[in-house]
Amino acid sequence: MTPDRRFATAVPGLLILALALAVGFVLMGSFGTVQEAAKAELGLSDVTLGLIQGVGAAVPLVLFSIPIGILVDRWNRMRLMLLFAGLAIGGSLLTAVAANVPTLFVARMMTGLAATGGVTAALSLTADLCAPTQRGRAMLMVTLGKSLGIAGAFALTGWLFGWFASGSALFGAVSWRAVHLALAGLAVVASLPLLLLAEPARQEVAASNHAPFRVVAAELWARRAFLLPLFMGQVSVVMADAAAGIWAAPVLSRNFGLSPQQFGGWMGALLLGTGIAGALVGGTLADIGQKSGRRGGLLIGAVAAAALGIPAALFPLTGSIPLFALALGTLMLAGTVTGLITSVAITVLLPNEVRGLCLGAFIALAGLVGYGMAPPLVGWISQALGGERHLAVSLAAVGIATSIGALIAFALAMRNAPLQATSSGR
Repeated sequence: MTPDRRFATAVPGLLILALALAVGFVLMGSFGTVQEAAKAELGLSDVTLGLIQGVGAAVPLVLFSIPIGILVDRWNRMRLMLLFAGLAIGGSLLTAVAANVPTLFVARMMTGLAATGGVTAALSLTADLCAPTQRGRAMLMVTLGKSLGIAGAFALTGWLFGWFASGSALFGAVSWRAVHLALAGLAVVASLPLLLLAEPARQEVAASNHAPFRVVAAELWARRAFLLPLFMGQVSVVMADAAAGIWAAPVLSRNFGLSPQQFGGWMGALLLGTGIAGALVGGTLADIGQKSGRRGGLLIGAVAAAALGIPAALFPLTGSIPLFALALGTLMLAGTVTGLITSVAITVLLPNEVRGLCLGAFIALAGLVGYGMAPPLVGWISQALGGERHLAVSLAAVGIATSIGALIAFALAMRNAPLQATSSGR
C-alpha cells in the first residue's frame, strides 16, 4: 500500500467530506420538519407538498445527475464540492423568502440537487483516498456525515423552529422561514473546510478518465446483469426511505398530536443513532463480505437489510410513539446499510472511469422513481382510500411493497456480481 493511501492519512479528508455531506443533507431535509407550518401559511395540500418535496427533488436529479457523474469522472471534484455547497446555501435562502409554490419548488430543487450531487463527488473522492480493502471503513465515515445531516434536519431544524416560535425574531421572518435563514448562515461557516482538501490522484483506471463515451458506455453495458438489479434494489430502498422521511413528521402531527419542537429532538437522535449504527454495520459487513471469497459476498448485508425493512415499514400503523420510533429507526437503519454497501460495491467492482457516471445514473433513477414517485404516491393512495386521514395506511403500503422489491433485486445483483473492478464478471 502506498503511503498516501493509508487509512490514517485519509481520515482528515474523509472527515471534511463527511461534514460537507452533513451540511447538504440538513439543508435538503429541513423543510420536511417544518412543512406543516409552511402548509398553513401558503394554503398547500398534501399532494402539493408531496410534489414539492418529491418531484422537486426528482426533476433536477433526472436532468443533471448523469452530466454531474460525467463531470465527476473527468473534472476537479473538489471544485464541484464547493459548487454544490453554494447551491445548497442558495436553495435554503430561496426557501426562506418563497412566497408561492413555484418559488418553493425551485428552492427545494436546488437543495436536493446539491446534496445528491455532492454524494456522487464525495464517494468518488473517498474511493481515491484509500485502498479498496478499506473502503467499507472509508464509506462508513462519509455515510456518517450524511446520517448526521439527516438527523440534523429533524433535531436542529426542530430546535430552531421552537426557538423562533417562542418569540426570538430573525429579520422579522415567521418561524419556518427564519429557520432556513439561520441554516443558510450556519452552512456557510461549516462549508469552509472544503477549501483545505486537495484533489487526490485517481486510482484503478481500466481505460482512461478521458476515454470516449462509447468506451465508457460499453463498460457499463458489459456489467448490466449486475448493475440493473443493483440499481433496482437501492432505488426501491430510496423509495421507502424518501416516503418515510417526508411523511413521518405529518403522521406524528396528525395521528399523535405532536408539534415539530416536541418530536424534532428525539427524531433527530433516532435518525442519528440508526445512521451511525447502520454505517457501522454496513461498513463492517461490506469489508467482511469482500473477504468471504464468494461471488457477490459484498452484498450479503444488503440482502439481509432489505429483508429487515419489510416489517419495519409498518411504523405508521404501530399506534404508539415508542413502537413508531423503533420501527422507523429499523427501516432507516436498513436503508443506511444497503446504501453504504451499494456505494462500496460501485467503488470496488467498477473501474474508476465509470464510477461517477454509474453513480450519476443511479441518482437520476433514484430521483425519478424514489423521490419523484414515492412521496406523491403516498398522497395519491391516501386520497384514493378516502382522504388525508388515511395517510398512515398509505405510507405503510408503499414502504412494504418497495422493501419486498429491494430484497428480490439485491439477491439478483449478488448472483451476477463481477469478480473484480476491471472485469465484467463473465
